Amino acid sequence: MTLFSTFGLFVALSLLIALIFALIAIMPWLRAPRLQSKPIDNQLLDINVAVFRERLAELQTDKDSGTINNSHYQNQKLELERQLLDAQRQITPMVTPDVKSRLIVAAWIPILAAMAYLLIGNRTPVFDSWTSEDKVGQVADDLLTAKIDKPPKWATENGRQLISAMQTNVHRNADDPNRWMRLSELFLSMEATGSALEALSRAYRLAPDNEEIATTYAQTSFFVNEGQLDANIRRVLQAILAKNPQHERAQMLMAMGETRSSNFAQAQGWIKRLQGSIVAKPGDHTKALASLDELSNYVSTQEKQALEGIDVTVKINANLLPLVKADDVLFVAIRDVKGGPPFAAKRLPISIIKQGEASIRLSNLDAMMPDRTLNSARSDKTQLAVVARISHSGNAIAESGDLSGNPIMISVEQTQVNVEINQQIP
Repeated sequence: MTLFSTFGLFVALSLLIALIFALIAIMPWLRAPRLQSKPIDNQLLDINVAVFRERLAELQTDKDSGTINNSHYQNQKLELERQLLDAQRQITPMVTPDVKSRLIVAAWIPILAAMAYLLIGNRTPVFDSWTSEDKVGQVADDLLTAKIDKPPKWATENGRQLISAMQTNVHRNADDPNRWMRLSELFLSMEATGSALEALSRAYRLAPDNEEIATTYAQTSFFVNEGQLDANIRRVLQAILAKNPQHERAQMLMAMGETRSSNFAQAQGWIKRLQGSIVAKPGDHTKALASLDELSNYVSTQEKQALEGIDVTVKINANLLPLVKADDVLFVAIRDVKGGPPFAAKRLPISIIKQGEASIRLSNLDAMMPDRTLNSARSDKTQLAVVARISHSGNAIAESGDLSGNPIMISVEQTQVNVEINQQIP
């Protein structure tokens, strides 16, 4: 189908719909009976008759109750009848539109509708979408259904058209998880991780039992989340492992995530499970097992460094809890009281706070620079202070409206501290 045929079909259908609505609008005129040359509008007469009956009923009631005598009743009744006759003589004939007027209205309705459509809105995106569909629509469908692995060279001359056609195709087949999956691969190749993650989440919602889709969704979410295991990723991985306890990619993601969350015992447990799964398979897996041994040693080293850290308990004043939003970010840092970059810092989602309190460990693992660690601060006998702040924007620099607490000074030997967030930055 060419662009002209697509546009022509659209115009024809639009005019047809406008004409149908025009006929519906004037149908009462076309079907109106023309029984007399000057039809009468009886609405006013009907109203006068209704009023006459009400007044007459009132007079009858007054007469029956003795409020007025019979002579007064007859005079008032005669006056009402006279007024009714005068009103009937003043009725204006109703002017019925002729055929010419009706045809003019019928013609102008679709014309005005077309003018409004063309003049009021910008139709450029629509025309661009039609162009993309006509040129590379079939290529997009073949890519999304895995009929071809790579588009032909001519189809990639205008990458924007191909992407637009693929997005349109996916939305037309919104119940196909595989199309969403392949669309996410396109976004990942363009480094559009947010769009890729959204496409994967739709694919997962459509096919939560598809192991490949679930694993890809969890893995992509894991790396987009900077190696953090949030509740959603953990739930997806647990669902995979519930159906396939030996799933190696899921086990590896759990091990990496638990390490990143400083849950070192759990991380070592996942590494051992993964080693057992690999050993149980036939063949030579020396390299894979050696890599897992290195990972286990790395986790042990991380655990030792974490043990040298400081446990920070952050509490939020009850009066400030209503100001905390779901997308806020918690910053916790240990810095020199004289200023400078922190020796250790963490940026955490606000969901880590439960019932107004959170426990966080800061250690050498959280150093921002390799030569500026808690160990170096302790060696230099640096006076340290712990600060905590809730940011509404997620910016590392404090802004007006953020929630914070007073810095708490600690000694170099101290391993635990409590910080209260009790004020709002003006």
